[in-house]
This record gives sequence, structure tokens and C-alpha cells, in this order.
Amino acid sequence: MNIYITLDYELFFGSNSGSVDKCIIEPTNAILDIVNPHDIKIVCFIDAGYLIALERQKGEHPQLKIDYDKVTQQIKHLSDNGHGIELHVHPHWEDSYFDGENWAFDTSRYKLSDFNHKEVLDIITQYNNILKKITGKSPVAFRAGGWSAQPFINIKKALEINNIFIDSTVYPKGYYSSGNQVFDFRSIPEYKSSYKFSDDLTKEDLSGSFIEVPISSTKVSPFFFWKFALKKIFKQKRDLAFGNGKAVGMSKKELLRLMSSYSYSVVSIDGFKASLIKSSFKKYVTNTNNKGDFVLIGHPKAFTQYSLNKFSQFINYNKDKHQFTTYKSKG
Repeated sequence: MNIYITLDYELFFGSNSGSVDKCIIEPTNAILDIVNPHDIKIVCFIDAGYLIALERQKGEHPQLKIDYDKVTQQIKHLSDNGHGIELHVHPHWEDSYFDGENWAFDTSRYKLSDFNHKEVLDIITQYNNILKKITGKSPVAFRAGGWSAQPFINIKKALEINNIFIDSTVYPKGYYSSGNQVFDFRSIPEYKSSYKFSDDLTKEDLSGSFIEVPISSTKVSPFFFWKFALKKIFKQKRDLAFGNGKAVGMSKKELLRLMSSYSYSVVSIDGFKASLIKSSFKKYVTNTNNKGDFVLIGHPKAFTQYSLNKFSQFINYNKDKHQFTTYKSKG
């Protein structure tokens, strides 16, 4: 089995973005402490719009210059040591700014489909270029912020121009629809491994020039989310997140759906969801539909001591049995 450890390297986007140290630097270093002794490489999908925003205003605010230096130094260190640095796009940074004390977020244009074709090309090119400037290397893979990469045809040309032909946004059976965030992957079979596609990232096309490497997913019962809610109320020290910010709240409609019916979730290193890694991986290994890919996702800001312990157990058990790799292997 090829195992991809992928991190969405970003701040919170709610009323409190949190600090660079607590949301990005420290939890990323914590996961490196786990994988480095085994020479396992991770993949960081860098929220490049944040870097652009820092670069845009760091001359006005000394703190932003400090933050910019911290994240770019860590990204360069990751790249120099063989970890994957790939493109993650949250385009709401185009409408957001630092007010002198906090980031003021405008998420009314949260997905790339909220922008016209020229704007999409400009965003992807600019975001891609800043990663190349930091690392000296070109990203080969893309992940849409909030999994909102549909319709893909609006993004396709911009990625082609930037020589990016791998997407890792989809997760089988995933679905969500709100005012700002929309994705529908319900047509993707469970345990789906990588496949080629052309204009629609949910439709396999053997002659397509793009490769989809789906994030692994798992079917979750309502009981899981009731237990998750109780853990949030009665938090133990091991359940406290590294990140000191606040996420955008889930709609009541979505919360009711999760707590009343079965749903699908990404297989994640975040918080209590890490309890599902072991059982989910076993299903991927034994399912005949899977051709050998298992893609973990994590958000450093959402790591807890509990989740890192679960992740460490997963690494220790599988380090000599499977291949941990990056998207460079798909190129």
C-alpha cells in the first residue's frame, strides 16, 4: 500500500485565526518528531493565499514580517529535507486583510468558482509562484480549500498552464452544501484509488491528462458525532488542540444531518477523528476495489496529543509493511 500523509498547512478562518506558532509551526514540528526517525516524508498542502497576504502587508505590520519569516523558513526546511510542498488554494484571502490586530476574513468568495476565468488563472499562478520562490521547486499537486473544486473545468486551464496535473481534493462519498462551500463526491466508489480524469474530477477518464489521488474516507455513524460532541464538552488535556484559533461554525442543518444519519468523513489525523485511522486503513488494505493508495489528511491546527498518539501508533505498526510516499511518485 502507498500511504500519503497530507497536511493542510493553514490558520483558522473564523473569528480568531490563531497564532502562527500554535496553529502551524509547533504542531507541524510535532508530527515531524514522529516521522523523521523513520525517514518518512509527509506532504504539506500550503495555504499559499496566506503567504501572499503576509507578503502584501508585512511592510505595514512588523508582526506579519515575523510570521512570514517563520512560515517560509519552515516550508523551506520541509522542502530541503524531502517533504512534499504542494498547492492549497483558499481564495478568500483575495478579500481578506490584517487590520493591525487580527485577520479580517471575508469568506463570501470562498471557492474558486466564485471567480472568473482570468481571476482563477491569476490566483493559481500567483499562489504557485510564491511556493516556487520559497522552495526553488515547482508543486506537482493541488488541493482545493474546503474541498470545493467543482466545477473543475473552471480550474483546469489554470493548473495546466502551471504544469500541475495531480489533484487530491476528492474523498469518496463526501458531500456538503452551504452558502460558501460546496462539494459532491457521492458518485465516487468507496475505497477508490487514484484514477485519471479530464474535465470532471469525479468521472474517471482513461485518456485524461489529470490524476486524482482521493483522500481516503470512512463511513461514520451518528453515534461517533454524539461522542465527539461529548468530548468537546468534557475535554481532557489530551484532547486540547494545538491551535489557539476558532474554526468557522458548522451549520445547524449539517450538524443535525451528521448526528442523525450515517455519513462519510475523511480519514484524518485531527482530534478524535484519529480514532478511525486504524480501522479505516484495514478496510482499504482488504478491499478489492482499492489498487494501493491510502491518503491521510490532517490540519496541524487541529492536532491533539490524543490524535498524535494514534498517528504514532499507526506509523509504528506500518512503517516496515507499507510504502510512505509523496505525490512526486505520481508524476
